[in-house]
Amino acid sequence: MNKHFEDTRYYLKRAGEHAKAGVKEEIEPLQEKVQGLMGEEPEPEPSRVEKLQQDLKELEEKAEGEARERIAEAREKVEEYRGSLPGQSA
Repeated sequence: MNKHFEDTRYYLKRAGEHAKAGVKEEIEPLQEKVQGLMGEEPEPEPSRVEKLQQDLKELEEKAEGEARERIAEAREKVEEYRGSLPGQSA
């Protein structure tokens, strides 16, 4: 890609990030005021430990699912093998 286009893409990305941060900064006091009037409190961010616990739970569930799939595949292969032996009927 042409160097000028690469530079342009980089600076447009930075400009977008700065615009997003600026809008967020401008709206934050207004958002807090509205939440105060409505009696809503912002939900606290999960702690680092809570994030890690959630990540571990997701990994555990994924591993369990993958293990079940592999066991099912292994059972199918064993059944196929047993069915292919001479003198064996399914």
